[in-house]
Amino acid sequence: MIKKANHRDLEEILSRSVDALYEGSVHTFKPSQEQAEQLIRTTLGQGGYYLALKEDENLRGWVLIGTSKDYFSQESIGFIYELYVLPAYRGKGLSRILMKAAIDELFNKGHGEIRLNVKANNFAKELYKEFGFIDRQISMSLKV
Repeated sequence: MIKKANHRDLEEILSRSVDALYEGSVHTFKPSQEQAEQLIRTTLGQGGYYLALKEDENLRGWVLIGTSKDYFSQESIGFIYELYVLPAYRGKGLSRILMKAAIDELFNKGHGEIRLNVKANNFAKELYKEFGFIDRQISMSLKV
């Protein structure tokens, strides 16, 4: 069952946020617990919220969604900030279930467009493409 995360869910999500961010960055950024919580609380403070996937009252995964603005047009868009399935429950299609719930929720809130950011070498990129997400922008980096 997927529903908006309650206080207990949020505490569990926050306790696992370092791992979620580390995996989402394809092991390029491992925040401290304090950094992870600050990043998440900033999004929550701007109206974002988690949808939690639970079975038998046990958390299996989550997706953090909210509203953002297009940098150039300032148009309001739906945004998927984080998608995570706990390691013990992977390989069962839960990411797809969470993505569908997030997309449905954001479209039902009136967003005509949904965006997300993903590292170029993150395997989740293929999942996002399955849902119809396309490359819109490329961020390039040069290290000295």
